[in-house]
Formats: sequence, structure tokens, C-alpha cells
Amino acid sequence: MRLNVIKLRSLWWAISASIILAGLVAMIISCSRPDIRAPLRPSLDFVGGTRLQVELDCNVPNNCKPIDIATVRQVLNELGLGNSSIQILDKNPQARDQQVLSVRTKKLDVEPRTQLQKALSEKIGAFDPKSIQIDTVGPTLGRKIFQDGLVALIAAFAGITLYLTFRFKLDYAFFAFVALFHDIFVTLGVFSILGLVLGVEVDSLFIVALLTIIGFSVNDTVVIYDRVREIIATNTGEHINKIVDDAVNQTLTRSINTTLTTLLPLIAIFIFGGETLKYFALALIIGFTAGSYSSIFIASSLLAWWRERTGQAYALPAQPSENSISVDEI
Repeated sequence: MRLNVIKLRSLWWAISASIILAGLVAMIISCSRPDIRAPLRPSLDFVGGTRLQVELDCNVPNNCKPIDIATVRQVLNELGLGNSSIQILDKNPQARDQQVLSVRTKKLDVEPRTQLQKALSEKIGAFDPKSIQIDTVGPTLGRKIFQDGLVALIAAFAGITLYLTFRFKLDYAFFAFVALFHDIFVTLGVFSILGLVLGVEVDSLFIVALLTIIGFSVNDTVVIYDRVREIIATNTGEHINKIVDDAVNQTLTRSINTTLTTLLPLIAIFIFGGETLKYFALALIIGFTAGSYSSIFIASSLLAWWRERTGQAYALPAQPSENSISVDEI
């Protein structure tokens, strides 16, 4: 079966545009939400503050019951913590009574934390002592983590662009860069939607996931571009559309196998890895899938479209050098 990438390129572009647009809308909504005020719901790693996570003790009679967010909000308002973020997490989706309460608020010292915990326990029930988790991050450290992560992303983009410019030509590098942005925006958009719908937060591991996605995505794109260049060198006079289709089909099995063997352990981590690694693995799953898609359908088809628009639709014969016959990197 032969994959017609160029013939259906409008469809591939429309699919990507729809996903990215949905993500951008979610980011705009997130920025307007008073409890988020950012494109994605940030964790304590970035904004600083205190997070209190507790679970009702089901060993106490008549204590294990659904947690009422309105009651929690009332307690926070009484303590002057009305701007706090509240999340209700289902410990077991099949048992709605087994819920976990997560409250993220400004940085609290020991006494205010104890007062908050006591007030919540009086209103919604006794907490399981083993389930209590308290995390505190200062706002200065949060800003530092965010700034360092942003610098790392910019440095990665710059390094990859320079490498591709010297390794291939500028148009190859530019469209590989477009594919990288595609993968990052898809991942950001999906997590923005998850932040609105499920209250999913992004932390410093999310930055690590984005950097990993960039490396994986550009690897697939380089493989396809290398094959495009090889076909151009050996098939002078052939149209760029056929060249790109041939390159994609010749590398398709390799791309699919690489992606599947990478996704299988990530899916296992997502299912069995626990809460700490769950959304890190999910970010990689989304990013790697988007990376394979963009390498096969976006980067390749954009290169063919550009060559047609600039009058370079047909492969030119190789130019001999003074001492030997070499192949131009077209």
C-alpha cells in the first residue's frame, strides 16, 4: 500500500490546524480564568506557594463521602484564602467516594497550614494521616525554574536550526523548524485542554518532556529529508511531489516501528508509573505521536509545496567538482 502524502496534503494541514486552533482557544480561556491566569495550569514548581493534598479516612464510620467543593471554598474564604485553587481527584474512578482533595494556595507557614487542615477536617470529615501531603515552593524558586526551562527550550530550538541549516539547506531547516513548533503547540494545546477539563497541572518535568519531544521529532524529519536528498541526487528531472512521496514511503516502516517501540514503554509508564510520572509520560506520548505525524505529513509536504512555489519543482542534475564527481545538496 502506497501512502499519497502530497495528494492529500490539504487534509493533513487541516487536521493539524484544527488541533492547534482548539489548543489556542483553550489557552485563551485558561488565561482569562482567575484560578489559572496562564495558558496552561501551572504547578507549584512555577508559581510557588503551598499545596495541601488530603484524603478522607474511610475507616471512620460515615466519613467516606463525596467532597463538596462549595464547602471547601467556604472554609478557604473564611481563612482569607479565597483565591486558592481547588481540585477533587478520584482515587478510584469506580468508587466515587474515594476522593482526594488538593488545595493550592499562597505560601503558608506551619501554623496557618495546621489551621487550614483542622478547619477542612471539621467541615468535610476526618483525614487519613497517611494520605496527607504538603509541598511548599517559594515564588523566587518557581520563577527561576520557569526561566531556566524557557532558556533550555530556546537553546534547543536554536541549536537544531543551526544544525539543519548547515546539514541541509535553509528551506529544509525552516520546515523542520515548523514541524517542531507544530509538535510543541499540539502538546501545549492538549495539556491546556486537560487543565481546563481535568485540572491537570504542568511542572518542571513537562519542560523535560518538551525538550525530549523536540529531539525525537527532528530525528524523524532528518531521516525523511535525507532520503529526499538522496532521491533528488539520483533521479534528475523528476518532480518534487513524486520525490517526496517516494521518500516518505521508503522510510515509513522505519518511522512507524520507531514510534511504536517508543510509545509502548511510555504507555506502560502512564498506566503503572504512578502520579509523579503519569503526566510526564502522557506529554511524551502526545508529543511523539505529533512528531511522527508532522515528520511524515507536514514537514515533507511543506517542502514539496515550497519547491513548487519557488520554481524548484524538478530535480537538477548533479554538478561535477574539479577533482571528482560530487552530488549537490539540493
